[in-house]
Amino acid sequence: MKKKYLIYVLGVVSSFVSCGKSFLEITPKGKFIASKVSDYDLLFQNTTLINTGTSPANAQVPMGDEVAVVDPYFNGAQLRTQRLFRWEDKVYNDDEDAFEMLAIMPQLYTYNKIVNEVMDAQDGTTEQKEALRAEGRANRAWAFFMLGNYYGAPYSAATASTALSIPLLTEADVAKTSFQRATVAQVYDFMVKDLSESIPYLPKNPALRTRISRAAAEALLGKVYLFMGRYEESLVSLNQAFNDLPTTFATQLYDLNTTMAVGGTWGYDPNWALTSYQSLYPPAWNNIENLFPKQHGLNGWNSELSDILLSPETFALFSANDQRLKFFTPQPSGGGKFAVPGLRRRNSGTQARFGVRLAEMYLLRGEANARLGNITEAIKDLETLRVKRMPAAEAKVTLTAKNLLIQFVIEERLREFALQGQRWFDMRRLSVDPLFAGKEYTHVYYDADGKEKQRITLRPERLTMRFPEKVMTENPGMPNNP
Repeated sequence: MKKKYLIYVLGVVSSFVSCGKSFLEITPKGKFIASKVSDYDLLFQNTTLINTGTSPANAQVPMGDEVAVVDPYFNGAQLRTQRLFRWEDKVYNDDEDAFEMLAIMPQLYTYNKIVNEVMDAQDGTTEQKEALRAEGRANRAWAFFMLGNYYGAPYSAATASTALSIPLLTEADVAKTSFQRATVAQVYDFMVKDLSESIPYLPKNPALRTRISRAAAEALLGKVYLFMGRYEESLVSLNQAFNDLPTTFATQLYDLNTTMAVGGTWGYDPNWALTSYQSLYPPAWNNIENLFPKQHGLNGWNSELSDILLSPETFALFSANDQRLKFFTPQPSGGGKFAVPGLRRRNSGTQARFGVRLAEMYLLRGEANARLGNITEAIKDLETLRVKRMPAAEAKVTLTAKNLLIQFVIEERLREFALQGQRWFDMRRLSVDPLFAGKEYTHVYYDADGKEKQRITLRPERLTMRFPEKVMTENPGMPNNP
């Protein structure tokens, strides 16, 4: 029997879904049903909770305004890629599933199952159960954050109580067929509640980097507050996150001046322009900048293909000796050269990191401090990161005007996370920020001769993705985005 969980938790999406009047009551043959504390703990030991699946949730990469495209590479790109780059209303055909939901909905099901059931486990202490429930709730908040930034309106205090976001799915119930979209305020308030109530029960030093720590949850809460414009609360959470950094495994910034040096610890070779430097970027579970490993695939955009590229305008934001430029190459996959100077292909591995990273913690806290007028503290965080990305002389930040410093932080986020998907979420929140009011976001499509072929301007309504037709057909009565 196939039942719907916003149609994307299909039939046997996880090993504990079954048929019958209640999948909680019947143990199907050949299926694993969690009943002990150790069973629920094992549910977290799953790489599918780190990765966003073979159909990756990566729509935010081609929708960022740091992206440009050029023929002949783009005219052969997948239809989904072309539609995302053009910010089209319809990304998926009527019979297609949305990658963004295929990737995250099964994870959300798992988190809800743990949250709702673990306290009734047959064994274990109350402390063990509370810790597992807290871990499920913190992970659930991340899932809501991702889905809300795909399908919900950007958070604005003036409209949050009426603007629509995603359905708040809090039950592991594949039989549920009626869904109602929550408001943006309801979703953000729920994330704040989940994280705030989980933090006291999370360990400072989890056994594995892949399990969420207290610091990671505090940093995620700080990010949620920042997206809400609640900068004082964001700063409190981020400061606490730095105070609670794990000590049982390495948690520090990589110094790219060393790791990306010729012959350095990552083995960088300037002659490897045509290949993907997969070996140069440690895997998520071994990456010492990761506090909460989450990653999504890049569909070959950075290695096998050359259809999604760094724009010349974004390339110009880097200083000459910024080591992050070594993650990019001026050559297309397969050789030759781009017809447009400044176009760059990212070839630094096949995964984009999108969980909680130490580098982003510095940038989030730097922004919160800048927004609050704490100029010295903001500059300190910026320089702490930048000195690990470029020579010390170039790492200096000399801006002292509040608004200019805020804009500099946003540009630093572009440099740090170029073609990794963070920019799209930043564009959404900046669209309702008075400091960035009126900013126009554009994409440029170049022809094979390097001439501008098309310039696409982002329309305000496409700051949110539309639910695909397949979802709307299976969930009548649920309103779609414009």
